[in-house]
Amino acid sequence: MFKRKSLLILGILFSLILFAQENALIKAMEKELKRSFANLKNAGKEPLYFLQYEIIDEEEINITAFNGAILNNEHTRNRYLTVDVRVGNYKLDNTHQLRGKSGFSGFEFYAPTYEQIPLEDDEFSIREVLWKMTDDEFKKAQERIMKVKAEQETKVAETDTSPDFSFAEPQISIGAVAKLSIDTVNWAKRLKELSETFKKYPWIYSSNVGLTARAMTKYLINSDGTKIVEGNTKYSVRTVATTKAEDGMRLYLYRPFYSHSADRLPTNDEIKSTINTLIKDLAALRKAPLVDPFSGPAILKNLAAGVFFHEIFGHRVEGHRQKLEREGQTFKDKIGTKILPDFISIYDDPTLDCYGKKDLNGHYQYDNEGVKSQKVTIVENGVLKNFLTTRSPIENFPKSNGHGRRAYGHKVVARQGNLIVESKNRVTYDSLCKLLIAECKKQNKPYGLIFEDIAGGFTSTERGYLQAFNVTPLLVKRLYRDGREEVVRGVNIVGTPLIAFSKILATGDDPDVFNGTCGAESGGVPVSSVAPSILTGEMEVEKKVKEQEKLPILPAPIGGTK
Repeated sequence: MFKRKSLLILGILFSLILFAQENALIKAMEKELKRSFANLKNAGKEPLYFLQYEIIDEEEINITAFNGAILNNEHTRNRYLTVDVRVGNYKLDNTHQLRGKSGFSGFEFYAPTYEQIPLEDDEFSIREVLWKMTDDEFKKAQERIMKVKAEQETKVAETDTSPDFSFAEPQISIGAVAKLSIDTVNWAKRLKELSETFKKYPWIYSSNVGLTARAMTKYLINSDGTKIVEGNTKYSVRTVATTKAEDGMRLYLYRPFYSHSADRLPTNDEIKSTINTLIKDLAALRKAPLVDPFSGPAILKNLAAGVFFHEIFGHRVEGHRQKLEREGQTFKDKIGTKILPDFISIYDDPTLDCYGKKDLNGHYQYDNEGVKSQKVTIVENGVLKNFLTTRSPIENFPKSNGHGRRAYGHKVVARQGNLIVESKNRVTYDSLCKLLIAECKKQNKPYGLIFEDIAGGFTSTERGYLQAFNVTPLLVKRLYRDGREEVVRGVNIVGTPLIAFSKILATGDDPDVFNGTCGAESGGVPVSSVAPSILTGEMEVEKKVKEQEKLPILPAPIGGTK
């Protein structure tokens, strides 16, 4: 009983220490923000009307093992400050896009900078950095607003004349500081043992099994009165292996696990099973035939479908892409229009921290503009209803819905959080394969394709470029009309979004979660996508780039000879 009371007291003391540290940092930020805002609001030709400080305190552990040995074991902690300065007014300020000379290359966009700040909560050391960065950003803002105003006089009117910024209700939320809790000694031992599995396969040229643990606390205050402390922890285990086919094509497979807490990470047996499956799939890929360019029916399995919708659909409903003059604006004037089959609905909900039993990487409580996250129904029964928005208004959407996101040192733009695809036309995966075969017969195609895993890809959303996408599959199979399956390689998925969406025929009853990091113009942010397997009547593939180097001349020194 005494031991339990002692532990409880220690826990309370530790919490009080964390609160004191957190409070010291917030107090330093508040003092400098008030001082800077009061002194700078009328110091330039254009008034300072908004000031925000955001500090990201990030602690990270990375342990990677290779062939039974530790490759790296790092523990780092940093604090990064981003200062946002807006001069002018809500209608027109220094963040406005500059259209410059004619052509795509003439566009110039506002971006703040970042600086590291002390890890210790020394008030005046922290305020010194805040002061210097605020001064620098204020000077840049004054210079830029002059360019913006001059351009307004010499360029044609913009299509979307919405204000540059909008008011948001102040938010006050002081949460817990994020702290890592993991036995690194035990995990290093586990990773060594797991990575040793690859030693038996000399045809695997590189491999590793790794752990990443990250604790991130966001401290955000602004001149609206918002004050937020939000902490979160993320743990992931990954295994990756690469090889080459006889013709020199580089092949790799990657399998991750993700959790919000260390105790929800997979067991050794679960990881070993995944490694063995990965090795089996990689061996099949090495011997797989190359696929010629093809257009025909296909299945995107659930994880692949999640990545596909994130890349091809999700980026096109981010609010700023409807406003910026450089963007293709695929869906800008399609609110209330059917853009997907009527059995599909899509929403983005960062408030969710899990889907079923799987944790979601895209969860957050407040975005990087201090706006509370919220569920946004984007497509309902095939009809476009909404966009993901920030405090920068777009036509007919004057307010933020909590999707203003960025990595430190970047400008906030609209980004996805947890993109979730749901369907009313669900069948079992076996039934989906039967429907694929039936579609092959209907189209007189010898086979259809099954995309089991996708690494990622890119989608072009800007004017001046082809409004298309290119997605990189990792594991592809041909399903023949007689039911035979064959692993194939050497293709990328290509196409245009509106046609791709119009070809969806049915979905599986097997939604699954893909967790990852999305890199776009506001930096890398954690995201999740959830989708069932999808049958499409037409998917086009083209040949992927193939390396020209020969296989290794010498056999590997481990695992025997080839």
